[in-house]
Amino acid sequence: MSGLSPDDYRRAAGYRRSSAAPASPPARGNAVPVMAYNTYDLNDPALLDFMRDGRIGVVGEAANERMALRNSTFFRAMSLICGSMGMLPVHLMRRKANGETEKARDHPLFNVLHRKANSYQTASQFKAYMQFCALADGNAYALKVKSRGAVRELIPLPRRCVKPCLSDTFKLTFEYQPKIGAKRTLSQDEVFHFRSPLSLDGLRGVGLIDVCADTLGLAMKAQQAAGRLLTKGSMARGALETKEVLGDETIERLKQSLRDNYAGVEAEDDWMVLEEGLTAKLFASNARDSQLKELMQHEAEEVSRFTGAPRPLLMFDETSWGSGIEQLGLFFVTYCLMAWFVIWEEAIWMCLLTEEEQNTMYAKYNEQALLRGSLKDQADFFAKALGNNSAWLSPNEVREAFDRNPRPDGQDLPRPGTTAAQVAEEDEPEPGTPPARRKKETA
Repeated sequence: MSGLSPDDYRRAAGYRRSSAAPASPPARGNAVPVMAYNTYDLNDPALLDFMRDGRIGVVGEAANERMALRNSTFFRAMSLICGSMGMLPVHLMRRKANGETEKARDHPLFNVLHRKANSYQTASQFKAYMQFCALADGNAYALKVKSRGAVRELIPLPRRCVKPCLSDTFKLTFEYQPKIGAKRTLSQDEVFHFRSPLSLDGLRGVGLIDVCADTLGLAMKAQQAAGRLLTKGSMARGALETKEVLGDETIERLKQSLRDNYAGVEAEDDWMVLEEGLTAKLFASNARDSQLKELMQHEAEEVSRFTGAPRPLLMFDETSWGSGIEQLGLFFVTYCLMAWFVIWEEAIWMCLLTEEEQNTMYAKYNEQALLRGSLKDQADFFAKALGNNSAWLSPNEVREAFDRNPRPDGQDLPRPGTTAAQVAEEDEPEPGTPPARRKKETA
């Protein structure tokens, strides 16, 4: 960095003087000088982002998470995917010797995945944050805290501070650069890692902010253009012409009148009073001809393609919802979230279970919360599941789906002429019998 001025060194070290606050005079008396700098540690990954100014797109705009999340479509897609993955429960399952499966509630990892990931994050908060890291950066890392051979906590590692490395003998390690201290090498057994479906080297995933930097930059340019149209008064509809020579005072007074009354967001929709023989000449084009709205709509559609979220779920109002809401939920689960379900389940199986446990245990996402239809649809579904001729759900399993306590006689599948069918027949009143009336309760 030879040949740089002191200000260049400060900028390279992460110091930025606030543009809103001018340099303050020397402190007098007991006055305390105001520090108008944002400081970064030399090992802080934010310093690298500041120096390289994010991901530069074709329009010259730097794409980073702060700019990306200001895009309403990108924010909605990220919150939708991260919120859904954090909301849906993931259970640790065990396959018994007789082939049946059960929830492994007695295993310490069950509560880590289902209740509390660490001392400051619930399971849903942990999953939502890790999902955001995997979407934005392409990778998500967490440190495994073990006790007695089992994982007791999962602590997320800082973003962009971990780098996976594969040796010549195909041994996987992770280089971790903490914000304070020297770089550390973590073994594969110490890190919980999963990545986005796409990868260029088989180790690190491809982040959304990297691949859609051009789209986000162009969308930001469109937003800036819309802002300039409103704040700078560039929506000129015509020009003022005259054959006379206008003096400087007249021109300045006319400009001031235009700025005060007909420019900016508070512009008056009124007639202009012209002077000195001026005539108005309308332009052939106006702000609507620039098709700015169509450009912004196109960029919103581009963002939806990158994220994979259905357009109606991103609040595009040109699509009718109606009875298609169930199909939208199915589309969202099948073509957007299903890949992440598999990625999470395989990462939990591979990184958080021992080799012995991998033979009988696995993780399972429960996506049924997103696929539930109306009460009528659920009633029809469970009625068929409890059908006499081909029942495949027991009454207690149906009651569990609605968070109701099991019944002693509800464990077996209904059979023709018995159990649920017989109870239903016994409960039916005889023909011609009036319905029983409930007695009024007395105090």
